[in-house]
Amino acid sequence: MNNKVVLAYSGGLDTSYCVKYLTLEKKLEVHTAIVNTGGFSQEELKEVEKRAYKLGAKSFTIIDAVEEYYEKCIKYLIFGNILRNNTYPLSVSAERMFQALAVVKHANLIGAKTIAHGSTGAGNDQVRFDYVFSVFGEDLTIITPIRDNGLSRQEEIDYLKKHGINWSWEKAKYSINQGLWGTSVGGAETLTSHESLPEEAYPSQLRATAPKTIEIGFNSGQPASLNGKVYKHPVALIEALTEIASPYAIGRDIHVGDTIIGIKGRVGFEAAASIILIKAHHLLEKHTLTKWQQYWKEQLANWYGMLLHEGQYLDPVMRNIEGFLEDTQKTVTGKAIVKLLPYRFELQGIKSPFDLMQSSFGSYGEENKAWSGEDVRGFTKILANQVKIHHLVNKNKHIDAEKF
Repeated sequence: MNNKVVLAYSGGLDTSYCVKYLTLEKKLEVHTAIVNTGGFSQEELKEVEKRAYKLGAKSFTIIDAVEEYYEKCIKYLIFGNILRNNTYPLSVSAERMFQALAVVKHANLIGAKTIAHGSTGAGNDQVRFDYVFSVFGEDLTIITPIRDNGLSRQEEIDYLKKHGINWSWEKAKYSINQGLWGTSVGGAETLTSHESLPEEAYPSQLRATAPKTIEIGFNSGQPASLNGKVYKHPVALIEALTEIASPYAIGRDIHVGDTIIGIKGRVGFEAAASIILIKAHHLLEKHTLTKWQQYWKEQLANWYGMLLHEGQYLDPVMRNIEGFLEDTQKTVTGKAIVKLLPYRFELQGIKSPFDLMQSSFGSYGEENKAWSGEDVRGFTKILANQVKIHHLVNKNKHIDAEKF
């Protein structure tokens, strides 16, 4: 009998409970698979592996998906300047799809008949994992212990203690998900509508107070250099920027949004690199793209972020939008100058060979060199013609809609 189950494992409280529960209660052979989307150091991965075997896992597999995650998703979030509800950089929404895709591929590879994840029944992740597992799973049965048993975090801790796992869960009242594009912090205060997260809930504390000015170079929309240093891959630049900006406690906020299942939710997050890159990239675009490019990018990027959040990454329309976003980046090359300060940053300006603020055509509010006052007078007269006709035709008229 094939009793293999592949568990999407993170090493946190929820998935630790799942290993023990699936082993003891379901009598399954648990194969843990952790997908690294940028949130783990090598030391952390070694510790997570030790814990998996201590819990009773049959195998432990690390799947590195960081560069794929960037190439197939993050770069489009940058191209589109995408912030969910103008706030959240979709840190977890984005990485969950790639974690699910990697785990289901692994399950198919080892011939498992069952696949599991540690999502609760109240959030978005349950839909994202189930969706991907349903599309690409080869006759896989999906088990979700936390959702199925309706457990609180304290109940999970008590169960583990009962079975000899008395580890320290010092931040167990928070659900923390750390990845390349940011870290989310949920639980306790975020379950209310009015409380803010305490300072200690965030993974990075304020350690730097002296202002620092940095330059971020973009090449066709993609992050390419930081303070003059050119990086072989944007992932390395994102990691370097996180190291520089996190000590300033930059990129913190609480996102309020609509979940896939229809309820409102709050989640705290810390995303220094992603917020800075998106804002710096957006500023560069303001200088290098036309107003209609910017307008239509904003419309499609909003849909892209919405669909990604809703777990619809696999829909082919996403590839269509990606094609549009990438095409707009041909001239988005240059440097953005950013000043880092405690808890915030300031965009100072940009340098680009494609800057459309060309002085040869005039300086805004100062002078013009490519048109005369008479040109503007004639242009304005024609521009106003349609509205002028409307007001003349309807002047002093009261239209009674019921007569028509």
